[in-house]
Amino acid sequence: MTEDPRPAGSPTLEDVARAAGVSRATVSRVVNGVRNVDPVIQESVRQAVAATGYTPNRAARSLVTRRTDAIALVVSGAGDDPTADDETGGGHRAGSTGGAHDADEPDGGAGSSFTAQVFADPFFGRVVTGVVNYLRPRGIYPVLMFAETSRARDEVVAYLRQGSADGALVVSTHADDPLPALITDAGLPAVLYARPSRPTRISYVDLAHQDGARLAAEHLLARGCRRIATITGPLDVPAGQDRLAGFRDTMARAGQPYLPLAEGRFTQESGEAAMARLLAEHPDLDGVFAANDLMAVGACHVLREHGRRVPEDVAVVGFDDSSAAVACRPPLTTVRQPVEEMAAEMARLLLDRLAGSDRAVTSVIFEPSLVVRGSA
Repeated sequence: MTEDPRPAGSPTLEDVARAAGVSRATVSRVVNGVRNVDPVIQESVRQAVAATGYTPNRAARSLVTRRTDAIALVVSGAGDDPTADDETGGGHRAGSTGGAHDADEPDGGAGSSFTAQVFADPFFGRVVTGVVNYLRPRGIYPVLMFAETSRARDEVVAYLRQGSADGALVVSTHADDPLPALITDAGLPAVLYARPSRPTRISYVDLAHQDGARLAAEHLLARGCRRIATITGPLDVPAGQDRLAGFRDTMARAGQPYLPLAEGRFTQESGEAAMARLLAEHPDLDGVFAANDLMAVGACHVLREHGRRVPEDVAVVGFDDSSAAVACRPPLTTVRQPVEEMAAEMARLLLDRLAGSDRAVTSVIFEPSLVVRGSA
């Protein structure tokens, strides 16, 4: 049996067992996450752990469970530029989710651009928050990795194969991203945020995007807007496609089959450029649906620059209900995507698979809601 090498005087399994009135073996099963223990006994052991101040020895526990208690949180793109591979030095890992920095990465490299884009988008911060809030109380720690090049993707797969993490939570930023398939083909446990664009046997969480876009269209129509345009997300991404489809279908059902649109890239700058194009082509528009909040913020900036009042002259609705929506002036009316809850569910699905309780591939779809603020 593996000894528990801790300083003299530190609480031991025996101390917890005496406090809980159970055997040392029962305490070990509870501490190591074995599920066939009566819930009442589990609670008694947890209270004894808290009362004694016992802290499990992580190295000894890993020998028993064959688990690292680490989960890879991977933000993945689809870049495949060999030059970018040379510049970025592969996956940029951080031991915590407070931030990521690769000391070998030169300023201005492709990796710098990718990581800067990730951290500029409040969406990713919300994903991290949801994952950390779910894993931390369970004594599990995320390892943040970036996979924006082919070499970085290979390093992620190798990292998982070596058992450095128990599984992966993957957030992909591009429709053609091969990483989900690489992970599943290797037989590694993983869960994806958002429906994969190509058929892949991987569990995922997602939002009913078309329903969210329908809420946006119905709100603009109810306000009396009749010359409505949309700034779409990237149309090679399922979320961008679904939000456009839902908005377009609702407008057609309301007798407005023609929908002016300009494609954005889910960034504020692309929202500004798209809004400028729409205003040039349709100067009399009175409503805009932007497929995420950052693009909606960009749209509001351009509208003000052109002397249009929001919402008096042009009503604007965003999507996500991110921090950008609250910071915008006026605050954005937006479709809420419960990102933190979705990220937590992603972590739950992965832990269930690791525990062996559910190995079937599944999907969990969350419902959107409309948050009405000052912009529409």
